[in-house]
Amino acid sequence: MSKGTRHDHLAWALAIILLGVSMGWMASSRHASALVQRGQSNNPPAPLTLPLIGDGKRGPEKMAWIPGQTFLMGTDSRLAQRNERPAFDVTTSGFWMDVHDVTNAEFARFVDATGYVTTAERPPRWEDLRVQLPPGTPAPRPEVLVPGAMVFVGTDAMVSLRDYSAWWRFVPGANWRHPQGPGSDLTGKAKHPVVQVSYDDALAYAAWVGKRLPTEAQWEVAARGGLTQADYAWGEAKRPDGKSMANVWDDNARPFPVVDSPKIHVGTTPVGQFAPNGYGLHDMAGNVWQWVADWYRADEFAMQAKRRGRNVDPSGPTSSFDPDDGATPVDAPKRVTRGGSFLCSDTYCSGYRTSARRGADPANPMSHIGFRLVMTSADWAGKPGHKRPVSE
Repeated sequence: MSKGTRHDHLAWALAIILLGVSMGWMASSRHASALVQRGQSNNPPAPLTLPLIGDGKRGPEKMAWIPGQTFLMGTDSRLAQRNERPAFDVTTSGFWMDVHDVTNAEFARFVDATGYVTTAERPPRWEDLRVQLPPGTPAPRPEVLVPGAMVFVGTDAMVSLRDYSAWWRFVPGANWRHPQGPGSDLTGKAKHPVVQVSYDDALAYAAWVGKRLPTEAQWEVAARGGLTQADYAWGEAKRPDGKSMANVWDDNARPFPVVDSPKIHVGTTPVGQFAPNGYGLHDMAGNVWQWVADWYRADEFAMQAKRRGRNVDPSGPTSSFDPDDGATPVDAPKRVTRGGSFLCSDTYCSGYRTSARRGADPANPMSHIGFRLVMTSADWAGKPGHKRPVSE
């Protein structure tokens, strides 16, 4: 093999390994007929009431109030992956959460005001890449490290679900303005969730608007909407009365990841098209995965359960651990993403369930990852001109 060929192979390997880091766990079994086992809690979530949505006077605008409560985090459902088990008690203080994911229009205002350049618009840094690669991996040629991001391209026929390089590509020039790569744009997508944003991009936006990424506990208690151990943000049935409740892959329409017709739409939809959950939050399942603040550990829930103590406003582990991600080092940096995306299929993964979780390389933007933000009562009270916060 020539030197040039080896470098080209390395560039492709880098893209595939980085993809593996971002994809996290995968599921390959159907779940439709699985039975569910429920955990029990002595302190059930707060009873459902009419959602409280801030209007800029009584609470921050377009944010929903999530009441303080003790709830069962994780699950003992037979639908669950190992990293979701077991269910354990967590207590969260009240907080506000965006009613929908940050949109392209909202992110554009941030970029216009600050001149911020996202991760995908900058050449990758070798120091960020090598921590995700096996020890001893040689550095690629500088010309290989070009701005771009991972894009779902699909296939025109059924393929092995073990080889996700068949439906993902690293596309030079892909970024939040051009989510599918050069030639794509945001025309007609002002209200779609912004994608191709890294964890750092989400933090930068959060700092600009005076909010925060949610902790994993905050995200899950909000997604549950006041329901106890329901599999989905809206309840037990995936499609109640045959109705679609989220933008996820339709296994009945075509097998994952086949997109063999231009008439088939695969991608984001405008925020708020599906009914909200009990707290007034839209798209807590499907559309896009959502960055959350915590480091990802595959064994975090098992570790929390073994402590047998009550967790109050947990902020997550102090480092990453994922022993199930191929050649990627087990301690490679990963942040939690939640909620699933338009690519979640029951034949591949069911990440749109409320307890489903995965780890993603924080420096690797993708075409199915976005974010939403939270704000505490103290955050709201401290903003000039704002009213007193809702009492917890």
